[in-house]
Amino acid sequence: MKNVTLSLDDETYRRARMTAASRNQSLSALVREYLQSLADEDQTPDDKATALFSALDKAKNLRADARLSRDEAHARARLR
Repeated sequence: MKNVTLSLDDETYRRARMTAASRNQSLSALVREYLQSLADEDQTPDDKATALFSALDKAKNLRADARLSRDEAHARARLR
């Protein structure tokens, strides 16, 4: 992972820190997420599908039979 140094005016820094805190993130995580979203916008649809399937392949404990039944899903919705 690379380190990057940024220069921000005080107000931008303050607002970014507040945004990160409201999301329970560090400022670094907020900037990283933003930059990743910019990089993802440049992907072609085929690249996005490949990235999606790659992420699904890496996901652990992701099983279709582990989903809620229809009745369980409706019961959860009533609790909200």
